Amino acid sequence: MVLADLGRKINGAIQSMSKASVIDDKVVDEMLKEICKALMESDINIRLIQGLRKNVKESINLDENTGAVNKKRNIQKAVMDELTSLVDPGVEAWKPKKGKANVIMFVGLQGSGKTTTCTKLASFYQRKGWKTCLVCTDTFRAGAFDQLKQNATKAKIPYYGSYTETDPVQLAHEGVSKFKKENFEIIIVDTSGRHKQEQELFNEMQQISAAVNPDSTIFVMDGTIGQAADAQARAFKEAANVGSIIVTKMDGHAKGGGAISAVAATQCPIIFIGTGEHMHDLERFAPGPFISKMMGMGDISGLMETVQDMKLDQNKDLMKKLEQGQFSIRDMYDQFTTILKMGPLSKVMGMMPGIPPELLAGTEAEGGNRIKRFMCIMDSMSAQELDGEGKEFVDQPKRLVRVARGSGTTVAEVETLLQQYKTFAAMVKKMGGQNGLLKNMQGMQQGGAGNPMMNQNKMAQAMKQLQSGGLGNIPGLGGMDIQGMINQMGGMSGVQDMMKSMMGGGGMPGMPGMGGPGGAGGMPDFSQMAKMMKSMGMG
Repeated sequence: MVLADLGRKINGAIQSMSKASVIDDKVVDEMLKEICKALMESDINIRLIQGLRKNVKESINLDENTGAVNKKRNIQKAVMDELTSLVDPGVEAWKPKKGKANVIMFVGLQGSGKTTTCTKLASFYQRKGWKTCLVCTDTFRAGAFDQLKQNATKAKIPYYGSYTETDPVQLAHEGVSKFKKENFEIIIVDTSGRHKQEQELFNEMQQISAAVNPDSTIFVMDGTIGQAADAQARAFKEAANVGSIIVTKMDGHAKGGGAISAVAATQCPIIFIGTGEHMHDLERFAPGPFISKMMGMGDISGLMETVQDMKLDQNKDLMKKLEQGQFSIRDMYDQFTTILKMGPLSKVMGMMPGIPPELLAGTEAEGGNRIKRFMCIMDSMSAQELDGEGKEFVDQPKRLVRVARGSGTTVAEVETLLQQYKTFAAMVKKMGGQNGLLKNMQGMQQGGAGNPMMNQNKMAQAMKQLQSGGLGNIPGLGGMDIQGMINQMGGMSGVQDMMKSMMGGGGMPGMPGMGGPGGAGGMPDFSQMAKMMKSMGMG
């Protein structure tokens, strides 16, 4: 993704400043010069870049009698704050309400990805438990209804449209009325597009809007147009009373940053950005997490939201096994299935703090294909082999040949899978048991505020165990910076606060001695954790 390149360049400029022994005007000017150059290459408006440079210079005081470390930290914070304000329109977007019909109308030019984005948004809300549907009113473009029909069928979303009706206003009225009677909560209306901003298009949008009375009108905009997004966003905002914007095609074009900053200048809230063609390639846009992720610092709140969407907290058996330090090959198969359901690997890993962006290059194709191949190998194993710990393959090497033949792979690949399993199992054993990571977290929680030094020691010991448990041997995670993750969470005190928050103030449910109803199983309260991240400026 091109935005990752921008983040890498800005990070490089900040790191060069951090290596300087003396922080003076010359060092700061050199850092700002590199940052401004990177922003210009991403098609950010020159006036916005000049404003960023001026604000950073004004917000730092080099004459202040503080240590070099504090000066560097203050400069980094000033840069991050200004980058965030660059893409922040300062306006809160509309949010749907549960228990009622929320009608959302999509508008935009032809070719901006409107129809695909309709299905992506319906799928997004469906994963969160909303009853969603689609209405196609595009009678102008040949094949528009077929496209929406295929997308909706693939995502298992109800839809309405017609091959014979040519009046888009009539279609919109009939479709919305039908789904309202059936108590749907999110009704998304897809409208026609044109090759340019024609008065005819605006007239049609206004007629459909009058017929269905939408709660929100979303403008879908092509991110590849760069700074031209400013004029387009203003025109649609005036003509169609646009409430929010989705910027598409952000996965491979340098002008994406220009589009986002241009839209922010119009004070139209961007609610999502499209980062690919698949159903999962729609990311909720929030200025802080967006900049944090672009800079390789992760997006904890986004990761927690993904975990909540997958309802991972319902996997009670796994938590009991983790607590006891047990992990079979079947458990690894279940975890691989979960990872694939969470969406593209690179997207999930990009949300994790401490993972360098360069490690994500090629993760999507290589990692996903490798996991599927591993799962194919495990499909050829017997129930005894899946529920075991790989000892059967050591005692009877012929089993390796049988599994390899059954899965269409080689013996070497089966051995690689078993080695991978041993790495995961070693990590789980480090986490579970009497002296494992989970017990150390328990001790940290029980240590209380009265003994912060004990808590620090416990957390340091837990993190050391995690690193020694084989984390570096997992493909793609060898460069994970555990200390960087702790710093990102606000240091040891921040981690302790996070632990208290995610444990709901009373411990982790289902883990003896950690509060909560014993034996109830379950995972931490991720909604509490997400709130905690927001208060720490990470969500």
